[in-house]
Amino acid sequence: MDMLKEVIKQQRKRMALLVLFALIAGTMVIAQAYLLVTVIEDAFLGNADLRDVLPLLGILLLVLLFRTGSTYLNGRIGIKMGASAKSDFRQSLLHQYKVIPVQSSVKGQSGGKVSILMDAVDEVESYFSSYIPQVIQSSLIPLLILVVVFTQHLNSGLIMIITAPFIPIFMIIIGMQTQKKSEEQLDKLASFSGGFLDTLQGLTTLKLFGRARKQTQTIEKSSLGFRDATMEILKVAFTSSFMLELISMLSIGIIALEIALQLILFDGITFFVGFLILILAPEFYTSLKELGSAFHNGQSSIGAAKKVAEELTESDKVINWGDKTFPQSHTPPHLELKDVGFSYGKSGFNLTGIETTIKPYASIAIVGKSGSGKSTLLHMLAGLLPLSTGDIIADGGPLSDYQEAEWFSKLSYISQHPYIFSGTLAENVAIGATGDVTREAIQAAVEQAGIMDLVQTLDKGLDTPVGEAGRGLSGGEKQRLALARAFLKQPSLILFDEPTTGLDLKTERILQKSIEKLTENATIITVAHRLHTIKNADQILFLEDGQLAGKGTHAELVASLPAYAAMVSVQQGGTA
Repeated sequence: MDMLKEVIKQQRKRMALLVLFALIAGTMVIAQAYLLVTVIEDAFLGNADLRDVLPLLGILLLVLLFRTGSTYLNGRIGIKMGASAKSDFRQSLLHQYKVIPVQSSVKGQSGGKVSILMDAVDEVESYFSSYIPQVIQSSLIPLLILVVVFTQHLNSGLIMIITAPFIPIFMIIIGMQTQKKSEEQLDKLASFSGGFLDTLQGLTTLKLFGRARKQTQTIEKSSLGFRDATMEILKVAFTSSFMLELISMLSIGIIALEIALQLILFDGITFFVGFLILILAPEFYTSLKELGSAFHNGQSSIGAAKKVAEELTESDKVINWGDKTFPQSHTPPHLELKDVGFSYGKSGFNLTGIETTIKPYASIAIVGKSGSGKSTLLHMLAGLLPLSTGDIIADGGPLSDYQEAEWFSKLSYISQHPYIFSGTLAENVAIGATGDVTREAIQAAVEQAGIMDLVQTLDKGLDTPVGEAGRGLSGGEKQRLALARAFLKQPSLILFDEPTTGLDLKTERILQKSIEKLTENATIITVAHRLHTIKNADQILFLEDGQLAGKGTHAELVASLPAYAAMVSVQQGGTA
């Protein structure tokens, strides 16, 4: 709710216009009723002809136009507020995913995040496009009508005051239930979207393990759960509409009965006053009834906004970059890690107390058991994770002092599973460029990465399309495509996250040759576990349970660190 209030504060000018147009609409409602009653009274009771009432009809037409115009403009402003809010929320979510990409990717399902980004944000729009404008209109128009009714007939005004509160009281009762049901529906939708996307991505695996039919039943159950949640909201909406209509009709009926008694039995009011109140009463209750309908949508929007807010506050740790630029130099940065640490939360993994110096052109290997923090350390060096403790010093200054783009322009990150986008081979290689790139540069990068032989066998060469996530390419071909990106970029710092894992020996040798060529002018930091990859490194960082257990050359660690020596012994024995 605080998030919605903040957006409203940012749109004060539009809020002021909504109030202005609501006042105009309310004034026009009263003027319309007054003119209509005057025309009817003059025509039927005053025996006036058409020529006498024609000017009043002309004014009535203008009043109707003004009322329609103010209502239209009120709606337009609401739509603009909703569109602006939607844009802001989506940009905030995308920014959140961008600044903390690693945390965003490991928490929750991708389909669920897309559901929040699209469906929940769409749901929030109605809070601004219909609920807020209707609240303003239903606060001002009934008030203006009440003032007029009280000046004309006290009893009718009292009836309106007594019966009117039943509508907001009922709205509050129903609204609380609506918000709860809306949150349940969004949870079901996020679960269904996430499960469906996961199933599609892992369909081959499910088929091979004979679990496809069972997963179909799971999706069906999730789909039915979403259907039931949606129907619950519709049930509440229909109940709300019925009760609002019932209250409005009964209230108008009581007023009509009072007017009839005053006109026929007691002769307490004139025809003009009675007819005026009978015309204004439906306007009064219609405005409150529309607020009831808008209130239902508003509560659904509040439930959706809560989900968006939860997603935005999922992690309060972000990477705050500065505006400092690196000196113009092709020399790799000199890096110092001072008490560097990262925590995934109270119940998550903690990496603490990492201290080391990485000199330009050095070859660094990060090793350790699975879950010891190797990839986390690499993510922090890459600037993909914010530091919980300590500092990374780059060329004498904290890494956070530099511009984000400056730092990313200096490095390349090649993971075990580099992402290949849907598009051509050339387009995927061109991602590595920091600016415009020529066809010749792409070809040169492809040759250096050792993938030109494959390209030449394809009918369309570099213009051959590949599927989403690199469908149609082998693991080794994806890795070489990622290396081609790096050759095109020519970074001064290269981070490898076990790039040869799972590849056959021939493909691994091809990649190793390309990597050796790529590392001639850069600092290399590699997460690895194979002995032949790490034994020639200038410095090896051995991680154990989230701490730096030791550092040094291969020979130094074998002699001084039993855990490292044991790992080497196992590999030399051929059992790992």
